Amino acid sequence: MTDSVQAPSPNAAAPALEGEAAFTRWQRMGNALRAGYVVTQRLARGLVTAVHSRWRRSLQLRVVTTTLMASVLVTAILGFFMVQQVRSDLLKAKEQAAFSDHHMGLTAALGILQDSGQQDPERQLDEIVEELSARSGATGLYDVVILPSVGGMTGRASGGVGEASIPAQLREEVQNSNGDTQHGRYTEIIRGPNREPGLAVGAQLSSAYELYYLFPLDHEQQMLDLVQRTLALVASVMVLLLAAIAYVVTRQVVTPVRQAASSAEKLSSGDLSERMEVRGEDDLARLAVSFNDMAGSLQEKIQELEELSKVQRQFVSDVSHELRTPLTTIRMAGDLLFEERDSFDPTVRRSVELLQSQLERFEELLNDLLEISRHDAGAATLALERADIRDSVLQAVREAEQIAEKRGIKVILRLPTEPCTAEFDSRRINRILRNLIVNAIEHSEGKDVIVTAAADRDAVAVAVRDFGVGLKEGEEHLCFDRFWRADPARARTTGGTGLGLAIAKEDAQLHGGWLQAWGRPGKGAQFRLSLPRVAGTELRGSPLPLVPPEMALGGNLSVLSGQQVDLETGRGTSAGEEA
Repeated sequence: MTDSVQAPSPNAAAPALEGEAAFTRWQRMGNALRAGYVVTQRLARGLVTAVHSRWRRSLQLRVVTTTLMASVLVTAILGFFMVQQVRSDLLKAKEQAAFSDHHMGLTAALGILQDSGQQDPERQLDEIVEELSARSGATGLYDVVILPSVGGMTGRASGGVGEASIPAQLREEVQNSNGDTQHGRYTEIIRGPNREPGLAVGAQLSSAYELYYLFPLDHEQQMLDLVQRTLALVASVMVLLLAAIAYVVTRQVVTPVRQAASSAEKLSSGDLSERMEVRGEDDLARLAVSFNDMAGSLQEKIQELEELSKVQRQFVSDVSHELRTPLTTIRMAGDLLFEERDSFDPTVRRSVELLQSQLERFEELLNDLLEISRHDAGAATLALERADIRDSVLQAVREAEQIAEKRGIKVILRLPTEPCTAEFDSRRINRILRNLIVNAIEHSEGKDVIVTAAADRDAVAVAVRDFGVGLKEGEEHLCFDRFWRADPARARTTGGTGLGLAIAKEDAQLHGGWLQAWGRPGKGAQFRLSLPRVAGTELRGSPLPLVPPEMALGGNLSVLSGQQVDLETGRGTSAGEEA
């Protein structure tokens, strides 16, 4: 026996496909709504940001907007009180006229009652309503309503007015009054399905009936609407005129201020010939005159300072060059004496050694003065080559090794295994690193110095860390000034000239790099040199932090390439040994 398998019917799968298609449509609609919401939110945020920025930057916009808002507020308050006053006066006049007309109608109705004698009361009421309605004129100044004071009697009304138009409170006041005392209340006049505002005035006509007049207030409402529209139009025009006046007035003040700001920006950017245009003799004209006088005086002073600086730089350069000749002669004589120092007695030999050391320092000072004068004159150039910054670090450490050994200091290297190549002038970078290492040795207070190098995709960096006296707050910038000393009484034990860090700063900036310092009293200092890998590109960051990691984390020990450094002693030991 063979089992048969029946294929699914296409009609049976259709509902599932339709449901899936509907779900897909709803999902697409939801995605579209979310995308629209995100776009709208971004546009709204951008609009708010643009308006806020414009509001903060434009004095004219703030003045005009403030004037506009104040004008709208003042006109709204004045318009409200004016409309209320007009409404009160219209209603008061209407009340006076209504009471007067009702009094005359009441008198006429009483006269009709007296003249008719024993006539049928129903006929009397019809006659009174007809007579009083005729008095209201063709325009229907008022409607007449006569209501009975006792049950079992019927009243009369003109113009199809319903008895419900008379307020119950008014009827109570009329029924409780004596004689022909008049009473009035505002009400709604009901004419079939229509309702309109009105004034009801009533009084006792006789012991059995009450006489009411209903005065429509549509005319007064039309007058009040006209007054409101007129006030709104006048207020709108006045607000716009005030805004225009504020715009014109502030423009007269803001435009010269903007011109002054533009001239000041050009002046600060180096355009010393910039001047403001003087118009008239008012306060703004005096401002322009004072600005021009200030600019002229500033230009003269800057020119004088530039001339003086040029003279000073030329003087330093000339003196440095002129001193080289006698220095060479003295150096030759000093070298001759130094070579023969063993044949002299101890006192003379010591003098010759001192003379030799000071001649070397003097020569170094002259070289530094010549180098700094080249930077001042903008004549310093770079001999760029692609090199490994690690080689420069090793060379600088070798040159400072003798100084470190004399002071019993170890220079701990933390160099990466991968090359740290970049485009730089090896001579200048070597000089920067040598100055940083020697400076760290001099201020390390006998503690070790750590030299770290690193590189990333865009830059290379070298950090020199010591654990000596450190720097006080603000000295991280002063230390690059020429001939600056943290302690003026401190002697230069390594024979420095006081220009090393200043020249190093100039060399780093010449490469488009950074030379920065960090320090803390008693915790040492760290100098970081950062250079771009490709010369001429902007340096956006450094591979090494300026603040040492151990100080940022607040720890006591720092593990650096298999070395542990104790922050109290500054001594480095191999991992596993006691710090």
